[in-house]
Amino acid sequence: MKWIAGVTFALASVSALLPAAHAQKRVENFATDDDVFLALRAASNKGDAAKADELASRLANYAIPSYVDYYRLRPRIGSAPEQEIRDFLTRYDGSAIADRLRNDWLLELGRTRNWILFDEQYPLFALNDDTQLKCYALMSKALKGRQVTDEARALLVAPQNYGEACPSLMATLVQGNQFSADDVWAQIRLMAESGNGGAIRRIAGLTTASETAIMQATDKPQAVVARGAGNGRDAHEIFMLALGRVAKGSLTQAVSALVASAERLNERERAIAWSQIAYQASLQLAPDAVVYWHRTSGVPLSSEAHQWKVRAALRAGDWKFVKSSIEAMPAHVRNDATWIYWLGRAHKAEGNNEEAQTQFLSLVAQTSFYGQLALEELGQKITIPPRAQPVTQDEIAPIAENQGFGRAFKFFDLNLRFEGYREWNWELRRMNERQHLAAAEFARQRNVLDRMVNTSDRTKAEFDFTQRFPSPFRDVMHSNTQRLGLDMAWVYGLIRQESRFILNARSHVGASGLMQLMPATAKWVAGKIGIGGFSLSQVNDINTNILLGTNYLNMVLNDLEGSQAMATAAYNAGPGRPRAWRSTLAGPVEGAIFAESIPFNETRDYVKKVLSNATYYAALFESKPQSLKARLGMVAPKGFAPSDLP
Repeated sequence: MKWIAGVTFALASVSALLPAAHAQKRVENFATDDDVFLALRAASNKGDAAKADELASRLANYAIPSYVDYYRLRPRIGSAPEQEIRDFLTRYDGSAIADRLRNDWLLELGRTRNWILFDEQYPLFALNDDTQLKCYALMSKALKGRQVTDEARALLVAPQNYGEACPSLMATLVQGNQFSADDVWAQIRLMAESGNGGAIRRIAGLTTASETAIMQATDKPQAVVARGAGNGRDAHEIFMLALGRVAKGSLTQAVSALVASAERLNERERAIAWSQIAYQASLQLAPDAVVYWHRTSGVPLSSEAHQWKVRAALRAGDWKFVKSSIEAMPAHVRNDATWIYWLGRAHKAEGNNEEAQTQFLSLVAQTSFYGQLALEELGQKITIPPRAQPVTQDEIAPIAENQGFGRAFKFFDLNLRFEGYREWNWELRRMNERQHLAAAEFARQRNVLDRMVNTSDRTKAEFDFTQRFPSPFRDVMHSNTQRLGLDMAWVYGLIRQESRFILNARSHVGASGLMQLMPATAKWVAGKIGIGGFSLSQVNDINTNILLGTNYLNMVLNDLEGSQAMATAAYNAGPGRPRAWRSTLAGPVEGAIFAESIPFNETRDYVKKVLSNATYYAALFESKPQSLKARLGMVAPKGFAPSDLP
């Protein structure tokens, strides 16, 4: 009876589950085809091939069939028949989404080491912007006996983009005697510098040291440093690796450990060890950073380390070291406008005015932060270039009929900006400057101001700064800035960088609206200025967003003694950080040096772009030449009187 009762209970339990299982198979109801498409995209991104296939089958007449087919195929890229993938590529040949699928397929072909198909398809990949694919392409060449050492060294500079491909390339190069132990250890240091422990594990086996010992240097560096440098190449490399990790927390401890072990290291190893400390000291804006960098002559450095070496020299006012450090950079780093400008300044500081002018003249055509500063070094001010002949409706008509732009606007309507940008930028690749201006004007007509700005920004010979620097909601902005005595050009410069005038913009950290206010900040400012009954739902309202944003910016500016350079940094990184950065200065520095030595990549770029924008906005609003240098001003440690500033 117990057996029968048990069976009866089990059957009853199964029966009880049947409605739930049946419910899972029910067809989901969606209000519109757009909702089905968004669900399809989500299922595809999760790799749910069955659900993607079911949802795609409902969209036979959807407005963007290529993406329906893509999202249906993408989860099966590793198992779909080759002919199915080829059919997709043929059907949508020349489109952005076909290139995207080819990218996906190539990653799979590289992962499975299908070099015959990879070599056939890789030259057809138009964007060629995937570091992993570049690593697979070099790996394929190396396996065929081609010499790719120099190409690999030039490519392998950003561990965050390595994935599976680039460590596999390194293994291939080591096996083919194209990479030495020096190359491998340099990569391990670079990965540690980037905080990429997973990548270190992938290549630890390429050394003669144990993986356990290498990972201990990154995970428990203090214990490694406490033991000293030890004996032999591997022990020394592990000690130097740990030294950089310790320096991140305590420069004093790292310096003491290196001094204690210095005699065990050869000259080159000591220089590498000092570079490990110098890099961390630079990120911490330590005054002694430049002293440590002087002990690193001739050692291999990452691109980031080369740049921080110069920044430390700039903060110290050591123009001779600025010059030699820039000249020691790899060409792809040295040729950036940033270092061309500072090399010019170094020549000028040494009295070599002719060479300085050569550097500055090479930049003045660039409508950017360092192009503007170079112009001022040549004795000129920043003005608005003559406006190009306005585009006609005849020039705009083909843009309006362009299917790629049509897909982009569909994606913008769905708030899928990533896909929209892909389609938009794909079409721009094939266009000349007049067509860029026409596309920007079309975006203006559709009130998609971020595409207007970004598209117009691409032109090098014909300019329309009304496209590049729009000022929507001028009446609201004017009343708020005038009441506060705030520079309206600066506020617009900040909005241009924050949200590109996307009204419903929302950042990955939750900032909202034109002025990208964080919820806590919006609530705090609302309380400070006496907005009763404030709700976070109001943050995206134009009037409220501008009211809160301008008041907050004004508070930050007053707290930082009127310095737009520091207040801009504070708006991005929080008010406490620029105060901390300023406190590390030995004396006053130019605002440009303060901006260039901000230790957060995003904030450094942000400050330069906002103040460059603001200078152009001021030139537009006031119809007269402007000075970016004056806007940047000087930055000094707290307590310096105005009379102490140069």
